[in-house]
Amino acid sequence: MNENSGCENPINAEQRILELCGQNPDGISDSMLQQEIPQISAQQRLAALNRLLSLGRLDLLKSPQLGIVYRLKDKIPLTSSLSASGDIDEKLVFAVIKESGNKGIWTRDISTKTNVKSTALNKTLKSLESRKLIKSVQSVNANKKKVYMLYDLEPDRSVTGGAWYSGKEFESEFVEILNEQCYHFLVQRKEQIDEKFSHDPVMRQASSFVSSKEIRDYIKNLGISRVDLTIEDIETILNTLVFDGKCERSVTKKQNEQIGLYRATNYVIEPKKGSPLVRLPCGICPLIDNCHIDSIINPQQCIYMKDWLDF
Repeated sequence: MNENSGCENPINAEQRILELCGQNPDGISDSMLQQEIPQISAQQRLAALNRLLSLGRLDLLKSPQLGIVYRLKDKIPLTSSLSASGDIDEKLVFAVIKESGNKGIWTRDISTKTNVKSTALNKTLKSLESRKLIKSVQSVNANKKKVYMLYDLEPDRSVTGGAWYSGKEFESEFVEILNEQCYHFLVQRKEQIDEKFSHDPVMRQASSFVSSKEIRDYIKNLGISRVDLTIEDIETILNTLVFDGKCERSVTKKQNEQIGLYRATNYVIEPKKGSPLVRLPCGICPLIDNCHIDSIINPQQCIYMKDWLDF
């Protein structure tokens, strides 16, 4: 009797639960607690757990393997308004949203992870939003779908679309202006270098490369962007120029940091004029598979080929 009397004390029961949670960082289920401390009755265990939850010492989470588990709270405490609340659904929902970080989580995923039904979940989300513990953000990746995250977090670029979106609208005109200005800067640099090293082709090529940081600073000084563009943003624009054949990319390393370098290139084929080979009528002729020298359909009698040659 004396051996168990200490554990029957509510304070000792709470301390023992905290010790067991510390030994199981992924969380501990009620059945595991029952096995580890059988001398504590179910009523005492429940009272101790509720008190630890209300004090903000434990998190209540849902584990795929163990079901509902109790886990020691992170060093960053819950807000006082949530800690004071005895609503288990709120604690579960808040913990899942917190875990999602600045990428947020959809309502359906919250419901799956917490097992909180739709009606109760909507009520819980509204309650947490009204107290400015969480916020909803419209995701550019899915129409009419919101993700939830902690109120003070800045949404990830994958959610907001970064500099290229204003709300849910893609800023195509802004992207086009950036594209033109980046290309103009590269062409201008190339012309200056070509003139400076007119008799040295090796130096012409090496010196005409410009770092993405230098281009970012140029765009920033122009004052054409309302948002603070990152080097990653500028490289996104520059890579479209690479895909269009307007510039080429190289990479260098400086102090273990990879730096993107870009230079304007000359077109092999003028984009507006195209190539005579590209404009061959055979390229779009639906009968090309039946066209042979000894066939009724043949190149010698093809009126489209004749018109093309005359042109």
